[in-house]
Amino acid sequence: MRVSVRYASLYDLDALVPLFDAYRVFYGQYSDPGSARTFLAERLAHRESVILLAELDGEPVGLLQLYPLFCSLRMSRIWLLNDLFVAAAHRSQGVARQLMAKAEEHAQHSGANRLELSTAHTNKQAQALYESLGYRLDEVFRYYALDIA
Repeated sequence: MRVSVRYASLYDLDALVPLFDAYRVFYGQYSDPGSARTFLAERLAHRESVILLAELDGEPVGLLQLYPLFCSLRMSRIWLLNDLFVAAAHRSQGVARQLMAKAEEHAQHSGANRLELSTAHTNKQAQALYESLGYRLDEVFRYYALDIA
């Protein structure tokens, strides 16, 4: 079995939508492939995100989505690693690790000085992966969110 990771485009929507929809369901959202397609198509068409697609012997098995941000203190680009998902049948095969490596390569080539991410407190498997790759839990800043209805 050979895993390859590449940049996704609008031509990859049929491969991306089931993975993205499953990712949302994993985090407690309802399945909505139509809206998932629209959301991803808009991100790609407007170049508002970078989506990486992992394929195993040509079959789509995982995705990772990055959003561009900037750090005022460092006056530099950073990337928010917002979405990482590997289909259940293909976990523990190094797919997520390869997606993460490609994300780091992308960040380096774009001149960014940091990748940031967050995950659910209960997602211990993802936390173990991130920590094994050198990501550190932020113990300096608190992050807050305000839902806008």
